[in-house]
Amino acid sequence: MNDILHRVKVNRGIVVALLGLLYVFAKMPLMTLVSVGLAGGLIVRTWLTNSQRQVKLGLSAAYIGVMVFQLVFNAMVLFPMRGWTALYYPTKLVALALLLLPLLVERFVIVQHQDDFYMPSAADVSAISFAELRRNRDRVKKSLRQMSKMSQSMSMDHLKTVLNDLPRHSATRYINHGTLTPAYFEDATATLVDEGVYIVVSNTGSPASEIISSFTQKQYNHVSLAFDHDLATILSYNGGDNVYPPGMNAENLAFFHQKPDASVLVYRLPVTRSQKQAMIDKIAEINREGSAYNMVGLVAKHSYRPNIMFCSQFVYTMLKLAGVAYFDKAPGEVRPTDFIELDYYKKVQFDYEITF
Repeated sequence: MNDILHRVKVNRGIVVALLGLLYVFAKMPLMTLVSVGLAGGLIVRTWLTNSQRQVKLGLSAAYIGVMVFQLVFNAMVLFPMRGWTALYYPTKLVALALLLLPLLVERFVIVQHQDDFYMPSAADVSAISFAELRRNRDRVKKSLRQMSKMSQSMSMDHLKTVLNDLPRHSATRYINHGTLTPAYFEDATATLVDEGVYIVVSNTGSPASEIISSFTQKQYNHVSLAFDHDLATILSYNGGDNVYPPGMNAENLAFFHQKPDASVLVYRLPVTRSQKQAMIDKIAEINREGSAYNMVGLVAKHSYRPNIMFCSQFVYTMLKLAGVAYFDKAPGEVRPTDFIELDYYKKVQFDYEITF
């Protein structure tokens, strides 16, 4: 018992000493490395335990969320203060406290799931087969690959780009009005002879798309709607590409080519002329009333006003309005890949792929 207490005291002393060194010497690269390394280590540790899969997934998501918050806090709050404000060192204490947050999350989950959250015992380890060792090795390698990809997606350049763009958005009021021109609606109406709409799922490589991909672990993280085969009438909810306010905007192929391996998948959904007209009319109504991109809804799964949406929420809402939605899900919970993965009755037909 005394040995256990002594070991606990030693471990606490080491943690306090490391935090003290970070407080005195750590700059942004080291703090970033510690945050990413701690999250990665805890994720690997979690997946090596015998806890339930849903517990592992929940813990992994929590660690990633805390890591993102730490990186944003350090980049946007802490280190801009360095060298010119007296608040730098008190704020650094907050940053160090945030480093302990994932450990508190783990401790809370262990208490809640103490019957199934444990590392293998010595007896268990001695009984592990070579096949199990290979499976564990493969899981660790997969986790490390995912962490490597995530660190690239969550680069400081991507985070800064997204954070600098946030002031342009609004979660409560319409800021995008009339960006679709009369010429757009003339082109859309001319497509009524084609009794089909086109669902366009894309892997654009935009900073926002790359960050979203690190959480969803999906390759395609944007979806658009078009009324013609050649995508001349393609539109969706997006950030406006620094040209238009965030909300409902027309798109073009240049928008999708933001990284060398960007790709676009085009699917055709058969509809009647009246169903297609209903979508065009609703889009014209949104264009008149105004819209905004539902950045908050990506997390909260809720829209403050009807025309505040994100891309997959918008496309699903249009299909639901026309009575051609082929899966049942709350609009705020629909993801771009759902339009492909949840097509159980094969309602959409693959049309073509665009690569750059």
